[in-house]
Amino acid sequence: MELIQGILTRRSVRNYIAQEKISKKDMERLFQAAMQAPSAMNKQPWSFIVVDDSEILAKIEKLHPYAAFVKEAGTAVIVCGNRADCFEEYWKVDPLLAGQNLLLAAHALGLGACWCGVYPDKTRMQNFSKLFHLPQNILPMALIAIGIPSRPIGAPTKRYDPQKVHFNQW
Repeated sequence: MELIQGILTRRSVRNYIAQEKISKKDMERLFQAAMQAPSAMNKQPWSFIVVDDSEILAKIEKLHPYAAFVKEAGTAVIVCGNRADCFEEYWKVDPLLAGQNLLLAAHALGLGACWCGVYPDKTRMQNFSKLFHLPQNILPMALIAIGIPSRPIGAPTKRYDPQKVHFNQW
């Protein structure tokens, strides 16, 4: 898939073939892509938790009000930021860039994925930290459901709005 075409056709998928496992090869490709993301001073303050245990996925569904489909997806990735291994406040940004790369890689591999924000919701962050026994310096930033789409992924709406692009000044 050509890069621009992949970006323009990626969309959030919320319907999956129930609990189909993603191959280890595909998982490795997803994380190779994720970890190629830019990061301030190349600190790479990200970590990931792969969840494919159905009992844990069911707990996630209860913690996140917009992730009712995560158990059906069969796999979730918790994108985390490491406050101790960063440059200034970029631990809040750099892991999210890695998450975007992961979403694009999933699309390129024919997988469906959906981003569910955890940061900056303090309650969600506390609940995810507790569920996954995160050290104090590791903060959950996002949940990404990944699975085999249950139906063909339709074209997303076009979002380009030239009125939001300014040249040289506002």
